[in-house]
Amino acid sequence: MKNLIVLFAITFSFISCAQQKKENESNAALPFEKIEKPETEWETQLTELEYHVLREKGTERAFTSELLKVKEEGTFVCAACSLPLFSSETKFKSGTGWPSFYEPINEVNVAEEDDMSYGMVRTEVLCARCDGHLGHVFPDGPKPTGQRYCINGAALKFEKK
Repeated sequence: MKNLIVLFAITFSFISCAQQKKENESNAALPFEKIEKPETEWETQLTELEYHVLREKGTERAFTSELLKVKEEGTFVCAACSLPLFSSETKFKSGTGWPSFYEPINEVNVAEEDDMSYGMVRTEVLCARCDGHLGHVFPDGPKPTGQRYCINGAALKFEKK
């Protein structure tokens, strides 16, 4: 019995170390520092709509974002932390009413989580630096990726090239 307990303790130690190493490696791979602020600070920094979308996982009304009309070259950055998220080169007209892109600037800049709200399964897109809700990604976009990142304009700011 003692041998079994010792074996369990050793196995558990290896698993714990492996999990801790994996967590440290994934954080070390990020080319930026995570931003964590109290919600009261986010409330003062963001507009009411930006806060609703980015922090409360809300959605702006379709066809209301000025970013739908942007045709200049540049970069779409997170409205909360300015992390570059999407290039104007990957923006396309999806007809959905929200700015749409077929890929992010860098895959590490966006995080994805399962979203099971509203009785359906979707993939939520988040800013990887500040965890702000951006929108959702769907597998019905154009080539070359086939992805449609359907992003709330209120979650983005546009920086001209």
